[in-house]
Amino acid sequence: MNQLPTRQQILDWIAQNPDATAKRDIAKAFGVKGAARIDLKRLLKELEAEGVVERRRRSYRDHEKLPPVSVLEILPPDANGDLFARPMEWQGTGPMPRILFAPRKADPAVGPGERILARLAEVEGEDHDYQARLMRRIGTVQHRVVGVFRKATEGGRIVPIDKGQDRQWQVRADATLDAHDGELVEAEQIGSKNRLGLAQARIIERLGDPSAPRAVSLIAIHQHGIPDDFPDAVMAEADAETPAPPKGREDLRRLPLVTIDPSDARDHDDAVAALPDDDPKNPDGMVIWVAIADVAYHVRPGTALDREARHRGNSTYFPDRVVPMLPDVLSGDLCSLHEGVDRPVIAVRMRLDAEGNKIGHDFHRGMMYSLASLSYEQAQAAADGAPDEATAPLMDDVIRPLFAAYALLKKARARRQPLELDLPERRIELTADGRVKSVAFRDRFDAHKLIEEFMVLANVAAAEELTRLRRPLLFRVHEEPSPEKLNALRDVAEASGFALAKGQVLQTSQLNRLLAQAEGTDFDELINVSTLRSMTQAYYHPENFGHFGLALKSYAHFTSPIRRYSDLIVHRALIAGHGWGGGKDGKPDGLSAHDVEVLAETAQQISDTERRSMAAERDTTDRYLAAYLADRVGSEFTGRVSGVQRFGAFVKLDETGADGLLPIREIGREYFHFDRDAQTLVGADTGLTIGIGQRVTVRLAEAIPTTGGLTLELVEVEGRGIPAGPKGPRGKAPRRRDGKSAKAGEARARKLRRIRK
Repeated sequence: MNQLPTRQQILDWIAQNPDATAKRDIAKAFGVKGAARIDLKRLLKELEAEGVVERRRRSYRDHEKLPPVSVLEILPPDANGDLFARPMEWQGTGPMPRILFAPRKADPAVGPGERILARLAEVEGEDHDYQARLMRRIGTVQHRVVGVFRKATEGGRIVPIDKGQDRQWQVRADATLDAHDGELVEAEQIGSKNRLGLAQARIIERLGDPSAPRAVSLIAIHQHGIPDDFPDAVMAEADAETPAPPKGREDLRRLPLVTIDPSDARDHDDAVAALPDDDPKNPDGMVIWVAIADVAYHVRPGTALDREARHRGNSTYFPDRVVPMLPDVLSGDLCSLHEGVDRPVIAVRMRLDAEGNKIGHDFHRGMMYSLASLSYEQAQAAADGAPDEATAPLMDDVIRPLFAAYALLKKARARRQPLELDLPERRIELTADGRVKSVAFRDRFDAHKLIEEFMVLANVAAAEELTRLRRPLLFRVHEEPSPEKLNALRDVAEASGFALAKGQVLQTSQLNRLLAQAEGTDFDELINVSTLRSMTQAYYHPENFGHFGLALKSYAHFTSPIRRYSDLIVHRALIAGHGWGGGKDGKPDGLSAHDVEVLAETAQQISDTERRSMAAERDTTDRYLAAYLADRVGSEFTGRVSGVQRFGAFVKLDETGADGLLPIREIGREYFHFDRDAQTLVGADTGLTIGIGQRVTVRLAEAIPTTGGLTLELVEVEGRGIPAGPKGPRGKAPRRRDGKSAKAGEARARKLRRIRK
C-alpha cells in the first residue's frame, strides 16, 4: 500500500498507538514509501496547523488528548483522600481532563504542588478521564513568582518582590487576569523566553495593594506556598467536633496545673505543675507534671483533618497573623488548655532527685482543669515577690513549687552542658491597622527558661518511653557541625580575639567556653550568631541519631501537637503503646498501620514544611523591619559587620537587629580584595580592612518594604573615617585594575593576615 491515509485514519492511529506516533511510524503503518512520504509530511503539517494534532519533537498526538507520558502537578487530596493531578501542558479546547494519581506501594511519597513525570492510561466509566502511574519525580513547582504587576500597552511585566531575584517576567494581554498597574500578583511561568529574553508568565491570583500593611505576611504566604485556606471537608470535620467527655480517662483535675505562655499567645497546648516528692527514699526531690493537649482525640488517622495537618506540617507565625496547622475551632478552642475548663490531655509525671536528675516517669491519658492562664511576665513578677490578683492565690501551691523544681533542673543542665546560645528575640509591635509601631527585643526571664526545661524533660521522657515500648516514633535529630562549618566558626573566633580548640571530639561544652569568652564583650552577639550558623539544621527521622545542641542521646517532640504534626505522631505512638481507651466513640486513635508505613516520608515532609515556615517568618520580619526603617532613609546607625562576601559586607544594626547590605561600591574608591579564608575585604591602595565583628557606622541609603532589602553606605569603621582612595573619571571609583595592581592588593591582604595571626 502506497496510498495516503485519510485524515480520520491518521487520527485513529494516533489515538490507538500513543507510543508510535512519529512520522516514520505512521508511514510504516500505512505503507507510505518514496515520494509519498512528502505528501504525508504535508498532510501532518496541515493537521498541526489546524490544531487537530500537536507536534512533540518528532511525533504527533491528538490535540484533545493527553500524551501517554506527561508532566503533571499533584493537587491537594480531595475529601476522600484521593490525589488528583493537573496536566502542565493541556492545549485542548474542551475542559481539562481529570487525572487520578494511583501510586504503587513501592513509589516514594509525593505531595501537593509536586511535579512528576507520569504514564497515563485512559479510563471509562469513572469520575476521572485518566489514571497516572509515577515514572519519575521532578520536584515541587519552582517557576512561580510573587511580584508587582506593571501594566503595558500589550499585557505587562511582573517585578518580583524577592530580593534574591532581579529578573522580570513578561505577561501577555490575555494572561493578566485584569490586574491593575501596581497590584501585587502571583504568577506562574508558561512557555519559553521571548525575544527580549524575558520569561513568559500568566497571573494566577491577584493579591491586592503591596503597600497595604497586612500585605507583608500575605506576600510570604504566597511566595513560600504556605497553604492558608482549609478545604471544605476539613472545616466540616472540625465543626463537627465536640468537647471530649471524661469517660475512659484518668481524673487529673485535682492537680495544680497552669499554663504559662507569651502574653500574645494564640493557643495553649501545655500546662505544668510541681509538687514535693513524698517518697522518703527521695529526700528533697520534686515531682513535675507536664500535661499536653490531647489533639489525637480530635484528629484521628485517615481523616481529612489528619491529611491536612500532615500536609501543613506545622503552624506558621507572623506578627499580624498565624497560619495554623489545625482549624481555629480546634487550635483556639477545643484543643487549647483554657483557664477554668476541662480539657483532655496526655500527661507525664516525672520524679527528680535533689540534684535535678530524672529518676522516673510515667504517662497518663486524662482530663485536666487549668487554674490559670499566666503570661511569662506574670509568673516572673510573682516569683520575684510582686504577685498580682491572678497569681497571689497561687503562690504556695503553684508558683513557689514550680521555681523550686526549676532550681533542681538548672543543676542538671549545668552538668549536661547543652549549647548556651544567647540570641535576643525581636518583637515587632503593630498598630491596629497593621503598621509597625515599634521594634524591640523580648525580655527573657527565668519563667521562660523554666518552661523550656520542663518541656525538654517531657520530650526526653516521651522518647525514652517509646523506645522502651519498642514503638515507632519520630525523633528530633540534631547532628554535630561539619568540619567546614567548624573551621569557619574558628576563623571568626580568632578574628575576634578568641580561641576554639582543634583536634578534639567536639562537645557542646567547648562551644560554651567560646561563648563565655565573648560574653559581655563587643563580640558577644557576633559569636552567638556565628555559632548558630555553624550548627546543622535539626530534622525529624524515624531513627535516633541524638541531639547535639541539647547534649541528649534521645529526644522527640511531644509537647506541641496543636502546632506540630511530629508531636501528634508521638502522641499516637504513646496511645498505641499503652493501649489507652478514651478515643472518640470508642474507636482506636493511636498510631495506625498506615502512619507506620509512611513514617519516613512523614519525617521528610514535616522537616521540609518546618524549613518553609522558618524562611517565611524570616522574610516577613525583614519586610516589616524595612517598612519600619523606610521613613529614616538618610539616618545614621551603628552596627557590626556580620558577614563578608566578594560583592560587599552585611551589617547587623544595633537598634533593630536588622541586617543590611553594604555594597562594595559604597565602601571606598578603590579596588577591594576579597580574602575568603580571613573573611575580609582589603583596600589595595589604602589598606582599609572590612572584617567580621568590626564596629561600623552606616547611613541608610535605601529601604524597600516589598523585598525587605536594606542598602547601606559606610561612614566609619571602628570610629575612624573612610580614607579617600584614588578617583576615576568624574570622581567615581575606578571600575577595573590592571593585573599588577590586583596582585599588589592580594599581597597586601596576605601580609595583613599574617600580622593579625
